[in-house]
Amino acid sequence: MNTNDPIDRLKDAINSHDPQQVADCFTTTYRSETPHRPQDGFTGNDRVLMNWTAIFGQLPDIRAEVLRRATGDGELWSEWEMVGTATDGTQAVMRGPVIMTTRDGRIDWTRFYLSPVAANVNR
Repeated sequence: MNTNDPIDRLKDAINSHDPQQVADCFTTTYRSETPHRPQDGFTGNDRVLMNWTAIFGQLPDIRAEVLRRATGDGELWSEWEMVGTATDGTQAVMRGPVIMTTRDGRIDWTRFYLSPVAANVNR
């Protein structure tokens, strides 16, 4: 793991289950875009903290894995898989790409294409 790599830092922060550590991966002016759900876009790492506090409350054992990555034209492209067990005992699986830019070593902008997939699906 490269501790200077924003993708590795974010993965490790998610796997730490510490919402503040996740929020610290982002700039205070961070912009999140979700093209498939535009109404879910937001600005600010304070919202990241709020969102990940809720996620860890619902999926306390969530684990993130980066399946692939590429860099080009100042953007970091990565494919993620996140798996966790919901508080009701059902398995939750999310997969998809995330495109990001950084500023001063922190994530400043993303386009999230993560989507839920059916549980018990093989890769």
